[in-house]
Amino acid sequence: MKLWGGRFRKEENKLMEDFNSSLQVDKRLYAEDIKGSIAHVKMLMKCQLLTDEEGENITEGLISILEDIENEKLIVEGEFEDIHSFVETNLTERIGETAKKLHTARSRNDQVALDVRLYAKNKAGEVLKYINELQGNIEKKAEENNVIMPGYTHLQRAQVVTFQHHLMAYYNMLNRDKKRIFNALEIMDESPLGCGALAGTTHTIDRELTAKDLGFSKPVDNFLDGVSDRDYLIELMSAFSIIMMHLSRLSEELILWSSQEFKFITIDDAYSTGSSIMPQKKNPDAAELTRGKTGRVYGSLISLLTTMKGLPLAYNKDLQEDKEVFFDSLDTTLACLQIMSNMISTIEVNSENMKKAVKEGFLNATEVADYLVSKGVAFRDAHSIVGSIVIYCEDHKKAIEELTLEELRSLSSIIEEDIYEFIDYENILRKGIKVTLLK
Repeated sequence: MKLWGGRFRKEENKLMEDFNSSLQVDKRLYAEDIKGSIAHVKMLMKCQLLTDEEGENITEGLISILEDIENEKLIVEGEFEDIHSFVETNLTERIGETAKKLHTARSRNDQVALDVRLYAKNKAGEVLKYINELQGNIEKKAEENNVIMPGYTHLQRAQVVTFQHHLMAYYNMLNRDKKRIFNALEIMDESPLGCGALAGTTHTIDRELTAKDLGFSKPVDNFLDGVSDRDYLIELMSAFSIIMMHLSRLSEELILWSSQEFKFITIDDAYSTGSSIMPQKKNPDAAELTRGKTGRVYGSLISLLTTMKGLPLAYNKDLQEDKEVFFDSLDTTLACLQIMSNMISTIEVNSENMKKAVKEGFLNATEVADYLVSKGVAFRDAHSIVGSIVIYCEDHKKAIEELTLEELRSLSSIIEEDIYEFIDYENILRKGIKVTLLK
C-alpha cells in the first residue's frame, strides 16, 4: 500500500518501487513511529479533530501492532514504501476506515523527522551507558595496576609515569565524549511534529501538547527547518567519530603493548585470534578491528555531510539516506565500546617488563637536569651535561641511578649525594604527576 497516488495516471515502475523503498532500513523505527502516532492521536482528540471513540480505537490498534511486532507475531516486511505505510496499512486491516484519519494534520516529513529524533535521543542514552561502563573498567584496571612504566613522546621513552596515570588519560577523553553527547541531546530536544510537509497545517492543533507528551522541551520554531534539519544526527555522528578516534588510539597502544617487543600487557584469549598457518601467533584482533572500524564511522559522517551540503529547503528525498549511515555509525560505536570495555577488564598487566623498560630508558634524565638547575646551573648547560651522562651510561651499560657518585662527579663536579633521592622514580612520581604512591 502507498500513502499517495491519487494524482498519478500510471503505476510506479517496479524497479523504481524497490529503489524508493526504505523499509529494510527504517523498520527499526517502528516503536518510535507508533509512539509518535499515539501522541498525535491524543492531540487530535483534544483538538476535536477525532472523536474520543475514534481516537481510542486508533490508539488500541496501534498498541496491538506494537505488541505483535515485539512478540514477533507481526514481522516488519513486505512491499511497503516505509515503516509509516507498514504501520498504517496494518492499522487499516485491524480497525477499518477509521485508521485513515490517523494522518490528519500530519505529513510523513514531520513524522519521519520525529521518529529519527526519538530514536537518536534513546540511542544516545545507550551510548552514554556504555561509555560509563568502559570508564568503570578503565578506572578499576588502573587502580589495580599503579605500577611504573615509560611515558612516551614520538614513540620514544621519555619520562616515567604509571600505568594507572596512562590509562586514566583515556578516562578523561571519554569524559569529554560524554559532554559532546549531552550537548547534542540538549540541542535536539525539540519536537518537529506539527510542522507538516513544510508549512504546518490549517487545522488547529496543539504542538506544545505533543512535544511535552513525547518528552521534548519544546516544539521547533521553524517548520521548514523542522522537517529538513539533520544537524542533530551530524552532531551525534561527529561525537561518535571522536569516540572512535579515542578507542582507536587506545587500541593502537594495546596492540603495541601486547607485542613481543613490548610485552607490557597480555590480551585475554577471548579477544584474540590465531593464525591459520603460524601456530604460535596470538593476534590482538579485537583491538585491530576497533582501530579499523574507526574509518567506517568517519565515512558515515562524511556521507551525511555530503548528502546535506546542497539541499534546498525543505524536505528532499535525499534525506532518506540519513538513516542507514546513522544506524551503521551508531551500531559500530556501540559494538566497539562494549568490546573495548570487556577487553580492558580482562587484560593482564606485566609490571616487571614495564619496570625493566623504565630502567633501560634513562627516564630520570630530565630530573638530573632539574637537579642541576636546582644547584644553580643554567638549564641549557644542564641539558648538555645530562647528555654526556647518558652517553657514559650507554657506553658502560648502566642506568643513571646505578652510577657511583664518583662517576657522576667526573661528569659534573656540582653533583652531590642527594642526587640519588632526587632521581628516585618513586620520588619523581610523587613530585611530578602526584599519583598514589607505589606500594
